[in-house]
Amino acid sequence: MRKLSMDELNRLNQDEFSQISKLPVIIVLDNIRSLNNIGSFFRTADAFRVKNIFLCGITATPPHREIHKTALGATETVEWKYFEKVADAISLLRSIGYQILCIEQTDESLPLWDYKPLEKTAFIFGNEVDGVSEDALSNCDASIEIPQEGTKHSLNVAVCGGIILWHFFRFINKG
Repeated sequence: MRKLSMDELNRLNQDEFSQISKLPVIIVLDNIRSLNNIGSFFRTADAFRVKNIFLCGITATPPHREIHKTALGATETVEWKYFEKVADAISLLRSIGYQILCIEQTDESLPLWDYKPLEKTAFIFGNEVDGVSEDALSNCDASIEIPQEGTKHSLNVAVCGGIILWHFFRFINKG
């Protein structure tokens, strides 16, 4: 076994990436406070060809040195838009036909393994301490949670994003 070289990975350049089709997914970051988490979302969005990231509330926006540390240039490939209020982002998503799912532990949340992705889906990820805001939760179509069995029942929001997006990517590509 050996690692693949950069040439063997067949990585797209920025122009090629801008031309390829994107997954019909929009990530909504609802008051994410960690710049490293924001950068991680950009990098994951690039990896899975996510259509867009909506940054809401206190969520910082590029360009920012601390976001760039974890994004590794993905802020240049992934389209993003800032909204002062998450409700405005949700309103836009509804107007263009997106299903809106909060990633949160609720009394009605669906375990991720039971979730069957639809086209045009928006996933809302919440603040590292408080989770998805009440504004977002009261306006989403459903909530999904990643079942956990440890003592914390809490994952880092960027790790959670990677799991959710991988599930969607795999389902869309395998059917």
